Amino acid sequence: MNEDRIQTFTEEIGELKLRGARADREHWLLVLGVVGLVSGVGMAIFGGFQASGSAILGDQIAFLATGTLIGLALVIAGTALFVRYSLARFMRFWLVRLVHEHRSETDRLISALKDIESKLQQ
Repeated sequence: MNEDRIQTFTEEIGELKLRGARADREHWLLVLGVVGLVSGVGMAIFGGFQASGSAILGDQIAFLATGTLIGLALVIAGTALFVRYSLARFMRFWLVRLVHEHRSETDRLISALKDIESKLQQ
């Protein structure tokens, strides 16, 4: 019974002609988010050290602007990418689990109803 439902579900999905999510693109964007986060923190630290090592105010401002502010922008962008694709992966897993649990519950309910029907007919 469950095999028939899986086959029917697979056929229905095939008829919809939906474009599936590309796992390799999501993986690379997740990696890009982590790299952006780490490199942004590194740039912010490097910019802070460069600014503190200079006695000239103009150089300090330039180091802070190029290192720290660009690093902060990379941290924000990297965090956004990481959170977005991590949540997408988790939500996809959660949805598949939810569908599986609902289908299992439906199968148990149908089985219980058939048992009740057979006992009532006796």
